[in-house]
Amino acid sequence: MSQYNLDERCAACARTKEWEPQPVPGIPDAVWTDRDIQTAIAAWDFGRASRLIRERAGLRQEDMASMAGLSQGFLSMLEAGSRRLTNLDKVARFLEGIGTPDALLAPPFREQGTYDVSVPAQIGRTPVDVSPGVTEATDLNQLAAQAAAQSLNFASDITKSNVSEVELEGIEAALAGIAGDYVHAPLHRIFADLVSTRDHLFGLLNGRQPLGQTRSLLLLAGTSSLLLAHASQNLGDEDAAVAQLQTAWTFAEQSDHNDLRAWVKGTAALIAEWSSRRQTALDYTRQAALLSPGGETRIRIAAIEARAAARIGDRRTATAAVEELKRARDRHGAPDALTRFGGLLTFPEAKQHYYIGGTFALLGEHRLAEQHATTAIELYEAGPPEQRSYGDEALARLDIATARITAGEIEGAGEQLRPVLDLPADRRIRQLGDVQSVARLLEQPRFARNPVARELADAARGYQAIDTRTKVLAP
Repeated sequence: MSQYNLDERCAACARTKEWEPQPVPGIPDAVWTDRDIQTAIAAWDFGRASRLIRERAGLRQEDMASMAGLSQGFLSMLEAGSRRLTNLDKVARFLEGIGTPDALLAPPFREQGTYDVSVPAQIGRTPVDVSPGVTEATDLNQLAAQAAAQSLNFASDITKSNVSEVELEGIEAALAGIAGDYVHAPLHRIFADLVSTRDHLFGLLNGRQPLGQTRSLLLLAGTSSLLLAHASQNLGDEDAAVAQLQTAWTFAEQSDHNDLRAWVKGTAALIAEWSSRRQTALDYTRQAALLSPGGETRIRIAAIEARAAARIGDRRTATAAVEELKRARDRHGAPDALTRFGGLLTFPEAKQHYYIGGTFALLGEHRLAEQHATTAIELYEAGPPEQRSYGDEALARLDIATARITAGEIEGAGEQLRPVLDLPADRRIRQLGDVQSVARLLEQPRFARNPVARELADAARGYQAIDTRTKVLAP
């Protein structure tokens, strides 16, 4: 070693040997007995507390910052009063980093048994009980500080969420996409996506989020169940459809959402209308009408009521419902929470004419039925392809075909029936089973010598709606 080297290491060793970092000075136990420090901590004045602790412990600002997990610049501003420490996680790290005794901590920051530093009796105050929510402090300032800390901690806890606003918006967009695709895409293309979206929502609801987000998730989950009810009905599975509706109604009740309630009751009426419980359908429409906010939802309920009444031969109720549909259309109500999803969850003019046409067809007023059904098809054909409902359009064509067969216009009936017969199997919703009733009309004795009628009857007789035994969930 050089005679000029006063270190214990040679220069080479100094360059290569790693030395243990110098320990940060600690804070003597006696410092915590200082009443001013205790008061500053109880009042959440962490800048003043930091400055007093450093002065009493003889620490540099760099040492204090290192212990507290803060930058020196931030600590300097904190002690100067130009910055404050309010974030609960940062407050907890600060207090733990400087080794604050448990007795001086507000209840949210205590951990039973973490510290074994007791505050001597000469401090002049009673140590705080560490039991959650219980305090024996006689100093009102300390009580106020503890109460404030408890409130902040609880507020922070209930605002924790397992879902972000961005994720919520993404789920809404996904459901809107499914509702839009529903009217024009085969069921097997959307069913799996719908189930996946619903499962995602169920998973989020099993977690924790603020009440406002929970209500939003309940509405989205209810909407997904509502769409699944429609899909189940279109597949011909009434039991599954009813189960999905019961689930959607539960979510509507839990979220106290009248728009969802109205849609669930309306869909219940729609399902009952296509079943043997047709009188029940009218009961559901009346319940839905009391919940309906107006706009397209109210139009939809009136349309379902009209057709349901026509199915049981109640002409007066059916025609009154058609008039109510027209009045609701003229009122131009604002969109509700479900119609904003679009697609299946809207009730555009084309669908309105399809329902009115179906109502008149059931009442035997075939001229009016054909008029409205034709308007529905024209509106669908003129509109955007993604808004064209193949199911409604096919059923409207059946109403026109029925009207023309009744009038003896077999060629004209064939023009409407052939597009329905040519419909791909995966687009033949269960309701298209009505093709069989058209076949029976073509088999009337008066058409026995008509070769076109016989040809159409043969094709219609073998018509098969969607087969639920196939792999409908497979892409």
